[in-house]
Amino acid sequence: MRVRCKRWLFLVHRWMGVGLCAFFATWFVSGVVMMYVGYPKLTPAERLAHLPPLGDGAGLLGPHEALERAGVAGPLRELRLAAARAGRPVYLVVPDAPPATAPGGRRRPSPGAGTVVIDARSGQRLYDADAATATASAAAFGGASPVDTPKPRHVGLVQEDAFTHSRALDAHRPLHVLQLGDAEDTRLYVSSLTGEVVRDATRTERRWNYVGAWIHWLYPFRGGVLDGWWTDIVNGLSIAGIALVLAGMAVGLMRWRFGRPYKSGARSPYGSRAMRWHHIGGLLFGAVTLTWTFSGLMSMNPWRIFDTGAAPLRVQALRGMPLQPMAGDATPAALLAVAGAGTRELRWTPVLGVLVVQANGAVGRPTLLKAADASAHTVDEGQLQAAIAGILPAPLLRIERLQAYDFHYYDRAAHTMTGGTERPLPVLRAVFGDAQHSWVHIDPATGTVLGRSDSGRRTSRWLFALLHSWDWLPLLDRRPLWDVLLVALSLGGAVVSLTGVVIGWRRLRLKSRSLHSRRSKVPPPSMNTRELADPARSHPSPSSFP
Repeated sequence: MRVRCKRWLFLVHRWMGVGLCAFFATWFVSGVVMMYVGYPKLTPAERLAHLPPLGDGAGLLGPHEALERAGVAGPLRELRLAAARAGRPVYLVVPDAPPATAPGGRRRPSPGAGTVVIDARSGQRLYDADAATATASAAAFGGASPVDTPKPRHVGLVQEDAFTHSRALDAHRPLHVLQLGDAEDTRLYVSSLTGEVVRDATRTERRWNYVGAWIHWLYPFRGGVLDGWWTDIVNGLSIAGIALVLAGMAVGLMRWRFGRPYKSGARSPYGSRAMRWHHIGGLLFGAVTLTWTFSGLMSMNPWRIFDTGAAPLRVQALRGMPLQPMAGDATPAALLAVAGAGTRELRWTPVLGVLVVQANGAVGRPTLLKAADASAHTVDEGQLQAAIAGILPAPLLRIERLQAYDFHYYDRAAHTMTGGTERPLPVLRAVFGDAQHSWVHIDPATGTVLGRSDSGRRTSRWLFALLHSWDWLPLLDRRPLWDVLLVALSLGGAVVSLTGVVIGWRRLRLKSRSLHSRRSKVPPPSMNTRELADPARSHPSPSSFP
């Protein structure tokens, strides 16, 4: 029985390795690429930097009048003003319609809850963006005069391609694709709904992503006939990979002589260079390979194990009033006179019963102005902390004020998977006593909810972000130590995987020759039949793949 189990262990590792080592090799190599070149995305900071300035706001309608002319009634969920469509100032409005419920209880936006685009000068409601509008938006995004650069070239419309698999883009599909014609050969994706640029991808990002995120996340299976099976494919390969590594570690330990060495004087029984490197490399890097394979599976939230069913946030408790501009509110010209002509975007949002306008420039934190008279506004932190208790139907245990990043609230580089979003300091952390142990992070300067964490998400933080990306501040703050460790371990894992590919190829060739010989009834010249029958007893040879 023991011999049979041992034999099956060897066979499982051998044949699973033949099928999976190529995936492991690509995961290790692409993981190193992703450390420095991420999947294309347009971060909030990039978006603001590329928006044309609003200037002095002369001739722009106030939000109340623009909404009235367009026939859009409040209250609203979102209201902002930016030169985001064809370089022209427009109001981008999201009505506060209640979400509909899809079959099975899943929530989805109702048809009337999409973004409404209103011309800020005429109040005319603007509908789907055509190719000419998309081209003008791309030219405004580029920022150079027509004399300096060629006109952006409209390539066509796509539903989804290699660089637009993000579900955040679903509301904007189909997407206009344009080549900017700049030195970086930037490709822009423009929303057919709003006319905004929603993604950019430089030549460098596109090329490196084919050996980076695109292959690491198995995106070849996305967007085609296997799209609906992509999640199952990733989960299945990860689980199979875990089994492969566990079997390999067991086999490696069985074949290693900790006491008396083999007759050759070596601790490893394998004479073949590829076999010996695979054996020793597996012992050295097996644990980190297992860790990365497991944490990669955790990144998929398999079977929704991290979903806790926490109650939705009651953001109205922080708002204190509906988002409803009034007829007597300050005009954009008045707001921009205070905020400055370099302002890229005005965003109206209620904070503690006051309608506030966040004036965002190309860089830096927003300037807060009262919507009523364009005077400077400061959020009262005492009132804010008092209001925080109402954002969840659970007792508020405490409010912490973070002056520095910690394990659960930290910043990453913009190109990384979790980077690109705003992580200001100081920040308030509200700790609630609900069953999910919810935390809510709030910006005391603007009263904005920055994020939410619960027991499930914090578990994911440990099992994915820490184990997979090594997001640990003592390492992140001491680069290039983080880089050296991850690159060295990735190279070690790549060696194990690539030698596995070589050994697997040899095994398949040997099997092919064996089958051919059997058909011709001529025994293969170098076939060790005893080894095939019992791989656990194999002697050092290129064919003894554990």
